[in-house]
Amino acid sequence: MEFHHLKAFLAVAEELHFGRAAERMHMAQPPLSRTIKQLERELGAQLFERTTRSVRLTTAGQALVRPATDVLEGVRVARSAVRAAGVGETGRVRLGFAGPSSHVLISQLARIVRQRHPGIELSLQSVTYAYEGLREVVDGAMDLAFVRFSVQPVGIVSRVVAAERYVLAVPTGHRLAGREEVSMADCREEAFVALPADPGSSVRDAFVRSCHEAGFAPDIVQSAPDSWTAIALVAAGVGVTFTVDTAVANMQADGIAVVPLVEGRDPVYARLAWREGDNNPALREVLIASEEALPTPEGAPVGF
Repeated sequence: MEFHHLKAFLAVAEELHFGRAAERMHMAQPPLSRTIKQLERELGAQLFERTTRSVRLTTAGQALVRPATDVLEGVRVARSAVRAAGVGETGRVRLGFAGPSSHVLISQLARIVRQRHPGIELSLQSVTYAYEGLREVVDGAMDLAFVRFSVQPVGIVSRVVAAERYVLAVPTGHRLAGREEVSMADCREEAFVALPADPGSSVRDAFVRSCHEAGFAPDIVQSAPDSWTAIALVAAGVGVTFTVDTAVANMQADGIAVVPLVEGRDPVYARLAWREGDNNPALREVLIASEEALPTPEGAPVGF
């Protein structure tokens, strides 16, 4: 039994006239009759009662109508699904992010993708740090990631989607709270809460570098696995922490004060990164949607 057998059968079953069915199939009547006879031999049953005046379905023919219709509909759905996936109307895009600084970016992108492409699943995957996210993009475990980096990784393409600034989070009542600006040199004697050195964090790297440029090694009294924990420890009076303004802006931060850093006058850039040469049609559509949801900030670098 072949696909064209079922199409011919349904045409005759619906028209109950071989001439009209042949016309509908864009073929001559004799080949259509031969196709029906082939199908009847294959099934071992007569499907139509034919007279010179009428064509009627037999009991066997009536039993075949629903399965044949289901098969043709299944083929149509399969073709439609393949076509939709091929042009990016459906599919799955895995997006990695690290910490609260990405939350607003995620919500803006997810909203536009949902509006434009309801058939695309944006699968969110939390990673501990940006370097881990980049590695998973390169390895193919993720398709996209919100990251910060100082050196363009091999095999990665990216676009700036947000400008951030480094700030110092201190407990309310701390000597630096309420200052319009503070430099890392002012923090020489401070106890710091910091993200761990391994696996690496771009914020941790910037923190240590800023301390060294200010002429001291930081006194790290507590490591925190993520920004949420770091801020909670600051609120508890354990120490102060070096972070980005978007991280503290996107979380409940009772008991802390945020002070701009001199070292944060020049923005750092959050990027949307993806694998070079990735031809996933759904990813292509998400990247197009991201240009509306997350336009590159004015003055930000277009390339790396």
